[in-house]
Amino acid sequence: MSGERTLKRLLEGGRYFEAPRWHNDRLWLVDTMARTLLSVTLAGKCEQHATFDDTPCGTGFLPDGRLIVLTMNRKQLWAYRDSKLLPYADLSSIASGALDDMIVDGLGRAWVGDLGFDMPPPPDRGAIGRIILVTPDGQMRVAADGLSFPNGIAVSPDNCRLVVAEMDRACLADYDIGGDGALTFRRRLGSFKDPDGICLDADGAVWVASFNEDAFIRLGRDGHEQERLPVPGKRAIACTLGGRHRQTLFCLSAETSPEELRQRKSTADVDTVEVEIPGAGYP
Repeated sequence: MSGERTLKRLLEGGRYFEAPRWHNDRLWLVDTMARTLLSVTLAGKCEQHATFDDTPCGTGFLPDGRLIVLTMNRKQLWAYRDSKLLPYADLSSIASGALDDMIVDGLGRAWVGDLGFDMPPPPDRGAIGRIILVTPDGQMRVAADGLSFPNGIAVSPDNCRLVVAEMDRACLADYDIGGDGALTFRRRLGSFKDPDGICLDADGAVWVASFNEDAFIRLGRDGHEQERLPVPGKRAIACTLGGRHRQTLFCLSAETSPEELRQRKSTADVDTVEVEIPGAGYP
């Protein structure tokens, strides 16, 4: 299925939006280049909540309602609530490179992507990326390694499945999550040009923002493409399912290129579209 849905503009004028999460009737997200934390209602009312002295790149909500924000280069997690940012965890002692995306599951565990190198990416970087697990009591450990540029992460509603986009491998890596948080690799799914942010739906399918295909793609649990939403001339960055019944797909995209990104040139938007299968899990 392709070209049958119409995207509706919700928010525009950003620089580079990332890490969308639906919570309490608002879409929460960061503008990585502006280094800000934002939220927007379905009516398009936007509010800025916090600024950072580093690049915010991942977010997730704890069971108690606090929003956790990851910063890329200083490798820190911050907790936001009641207009305040407080330190949550420092990953600098365990991270081997810049941090990228993250998600918080239903048990309050933060799953963080470690690129294994500092930005900009070296040409000979190889499969050195990792997933770092941060438990609610503050313990940290490497849960998976051997990933090729880990990016978007999603966790199933039963907290037993983790999917991560591997940009350099052009696919998704699918893991089982053990009761102790151990990740067991199952398989790789799909073929995309630079898969970026992802989210899961109630069928176990994955919506994928394919950066270099200028499209948001729904990949079935069997690994086959089910639907494609093109954003011609723009880069698909991230997506999440939210809204009243979690049937609103929020699509973050930017008018930019890899060359322009290195020059910090980018214009970002958020569009929405209604889908049949609601979201499930985290984000």
